[in-house]
Amino acid sequence: MNQPTYNFDFRLFDSFVDYFFVISSDGEILKANQSASTKFGLNGKGAKPFSDLLETSYKDKTLNSFNKCIETGKSERITSKFTNGNSLYDVELLFIAPENSAKANFVFLTAHDLTEEWKKEDDLLRFYYVSENTVNPLQITDLEGKMIYVNPSFCHVSGFNKEELLGQKPSIFGSGKNSKRYWSKMWQTITDGKVWVGEVENKKKNGEPFYTQLLISPIVDREGKVTGFFGVHRDLSEKRVLEKQLIHTQKMESIGTLAAGIAHEVGNPLASISALVQVAQRSTQDPFINEKLGLVKSQITRISKIIRDLVDFSRPSNYELRLTDINQNIIEAVEITRVGTKAKDIEFKLELDEKIPLLPLIADQIQQVFVNILLNAVDAISEVDEARKHCISSRSDINPSEDTVIITFSDSGKGISEENYAKVFEPFFTTKKEGKGTGLGLWVSYGIVKSFQGDIKVKSQMNKGTTFIITLPIHP
Repeated sequence: MNQPTYNFDFRLFDSFVDYFFVISSDGEILKANQSASTKFGLNGKGAKPFSDLLETSYKDKTLNSFNKCIETGKSERITSKFTNGNSLYDVELLFIAPENSAKANFVFLTAHDLTEEWKKEDDLLRFYYVSENTVNPLQITDLEGKMIYVNPSFCHVSGFNKEELLGQKPSIFGSGKNSKRYWSKMWQTITDGKVWVGEVENKKKNGEPFYTQLLISPIVDREGKVTGFFGVHRDLSEKRVLEKQLIHTQKMESIGTLAAGIAHEVGNPLASISALVQVAQRSTQDPFINEKLGLVKSQITRISKIIRDLVDFSRPSNYELRLTDINQNIIEAVEITRVGTKAKDIEFKLELDEKIPLLPLIADQIQQVFVNILLNAVDAISEVDEARKHCISSRSDINPSEDTVIITFSDSGKGISEENYAKVFEPFFTTKKEGKGTGLGLWVSYGIVKSFQGDIKVKSQMNKGTTFIITLPIHP
């Protein structure tokens, strides 16, 4: 059966969005469809060199493909750039010779405008690089709330890897602290095509909480239909830390006020009782009564010291740098720690270099650092069930090559697990049971040591013990 032949007028291509041309072997535009004529200022019949449409840097490459098509009669496909004098257009060109004949006197050219497609691809690429490198956790979910994209920051903050999150709903890291009504209102807002903003408390893979301000924006198609949701988290951890610090500071101010009141209200009666005890001691020669009165007097002295210590603790430091005997500070810190009930079965060892010079420090602050570390050591040892002999070693040395003093505190406690190793100096981090520690001791200690231009590090092995290493400059 013979194949039918078709004849058609070039005006057929006027209905196409793409650009169509007939170009002579000399490079003249013989015909152009309506789209091409409008975009590039042609009169439909062309009468313009094809090379005039090409952006300068693309001329040689594009004309080489054109000439190759003329010479070989084979189609040539190439990407190029057109210009109309005002704007540039990315185009995909297809040169077609008539009936694949070589040495043809014209070629047929179709040009598909890639400008908008490539612009969208560039926009998507920019979004990808921004989302992949931003510090803000980002997530995209489908209409059912299942995650179809999470950025590296989201994985870092949540502790989950991408494979664990994709296909899951955000409830995988939900803390349950926000009510069902709270989330229902959120869903109602975003399914209506509106933006929702709120503060949420989620839970990391290891169970720790993380706080963020969450903005969820609906993703809509060209018809305005919601197809998914885009969530941006802003870390509120620092804000929560500052809030807790403020609360703690206010609590300490209250303790200071309370301590001053106790010193006044209890101190005066104690002074009177102490005076009466002394009168009673002078009025009797009975050894038994004198012994008991002596015990009363010692307990009065003990209570008075507790009150003085409480007042001293709550009183702000004078923050004046003075030449300080670091060894004496270590000795006093050990003595303070030794008297605690938990420390009664612990051996304290001291190895102090007597050649250490006086250091410019705030004495009560550096002693607070030592006491914090020693008390933590005592607590760590108390959590070890083994009935072996436990000790805490305190040592001071000079490092002449770096002009520094090195102070180390080593204990035989339970040690620090690898997952908690990097968090030791974070505020409010503690492995102690609730109510047994604030998690501020080592954080405060870190800040104090840094304020003296020093450094503090920790080394630890599970079930073998922990060593804190403090480095202080001799001449800061």
